[in-house]
Amino acid sequence: MVHPEVKNWIKYANFEEKHGYIALGRKVFERAVEFFGEDHISESLYVAFARFEEKQKEFERVRVIYKYALDRIPKQQAQELFKNYTVFEKRFGDRRGIEDVIVSKRRFQYEEEVKASPHNYDAWFDYLRLVESDADADTVREVYERAIANIPPIQEKRHWRRYIYLWINYALYEELEVKDPERTRQVYQACLEVIPHKKFTFAKIWLLYGQFEIRQKNLQNARRGLGTAIGKCPKNKLFKGYIELELQLREFDRCRKLYEKYLEFSPENCTTWIKFAELETILGDTERARAIFELAIGQPRLDMPEVLWKSYIDFEIEQEEYENTRGLYKRLLQRTQHVKVWISYAQFEMSIDSDDRIQRCRQIYEEANKSMHGCEEKEERLMLLESWRDFEEEFGSFANKDRVRKLLPEKVKKRRKITAEDGSDAGWEEYYDYIFPEDAANQPNLKLLAMAKMWKKQQQQEEDEEEQEEEEEEEQQVPQGKEAQESSEPEEQEPAAHREQTENDYDDRDDDDESSSSSSSSDSESDGDHKDDKDKTEQTKADEEKQ
Repeated sequence: MVHPEVKNWIKYANFEEKHGYIALGRKVFERAVEFFGEDHISESLYVAFARFEEKQKEFERVRVIYKYALDRIPKQQAQELFKNYTVFEKRFGDRRGIEDVIVSKRRFQYEEEVKASPHNYDAWFDYLRLVESDADADTVREVYERAIANIPPIQEKRHWRRYIYLWINYALYEELEVKDPERTRQVYQACLEVIPHKKFTFAKIWLLYGQFEIRQKNLQNARRGLGTAIGKCPKNKLFKGYIELELQLREFDRCRKLYEKYLEFSPENCTTWIKFAELETILGDTERARAIFELAIGQPRLDMPEVLWKSYIDFEIEQEEYENTRGLYKRLLQRTQHVKVWISYAQFEMSIDSDDRIQRCRQIYEEANKSMHGCEEKEERLMLLESWRDFEEEFGSFANKDRVRKLLPEKVKKRRKITAEDGSDAGWEEYYDYIFPEDAANQPNLKLLAMAKMWKKQQQQEEDEEEQEEEEEEEQQVPQGKEAQESSEPEEQEPAAHREQTENDYDDRDDDDESSSSSSSSDSESDGDHKDDKDKTEQTKADEEKQ
């Protein structure tokens, strides 16, 4: 009573246990728990109490002590308690007991997280998954109510995206797990009241609510809810979902009204026009479908006009109204001169089974080539000519093929300066340009290009000839060098009598050419002159061969 510390209570209880007074030891622990109460609760006291009961084989008592302590001691102060409880369950408990320990520990962790940051919706999701897998329905509802009470403080949609899934999961839990449709309806309605629809909305919630009412066979509530959604906050997703629902119910008159409201809300949406016309086509009202397409192409602003025109053309082709299709192509070409429109027009004429289809197709290519004569997009013009060439290759005569081939452009590599964003010079880049023969301004360029090609070809021929002559010269010089070496070696070994005989031969040749009478002194001079002439002759031949 003088020193009421925990360690002294534990020493007192251990003293009683050591001497065999188990009941007195238990009574000491119980008095300690009462003495400290919940305000000054101590982890070490409960650990010692649980170990005392564990020695007495009172496992249920141990489990109660641990759970009682874990429910009252804060998580950060109960690490040793969790550790001992886990070890106890592993030794003496079953699998369920071990899982309970782990779940309890994780619940404490999640509780601390959501207390520290109540708008951390990911922590709430983890906490809810844990309690859904282990706790009863009332506990799960309590956690859901605590989670959805944390409304985002800022009315911006990006801050609400995670929060709205708490409501969705809550409604699905009530419908699928608890199977309480009335409470599910209340969850959806409460959610729709919380969302600030004037600033933003979530089409997902409206559609899920409508689908839930359909599952409950309450069609009136579903239509009322979706109608309210369209009236309060019309969105593309809401219109699409509502129309799809009525289509499944085969309420085509309601679908028509919804499409009309949808197009009043978003007249530039080409997909809606196309779907509306497709609905009328399926229902067999082609005139109504054609009128819808006419209204659509007459809109001043469209998000995908090319898709809309293609759908209208495909519709007329499907109805085999070829004159209407030609009229559509002509009207479209008045708005745009895109190369794909011309090619599609030509392919359409070829697809019709008629006698003059080839002539019609060729005429369209002619008109397209004339209209794109001054087109700045040279790649599109090249695409048209290539398509025309493929057509003539399959169906045209030789003259037509040759004519189209002459219209194809020359591909030229050019260079141009690159300027950086700050205006400084960033160097040069190479690009390919096309020069069309039909363009009068490109005629000088074509002539210059042809002359450049001829000059390059001539230079290449001259280089080939020079290389051939050098190879021949090398082949001739190698044998001559060998003969000269062979002839020099025997001359050194020739006897004097033989050299005299050779000199006499040279002398006789000189006498025949110049005069028959010569002195011995003049003979020696003529021999020297003859050798010089011979050297000059060989040098001249070598120079001629090099030239």
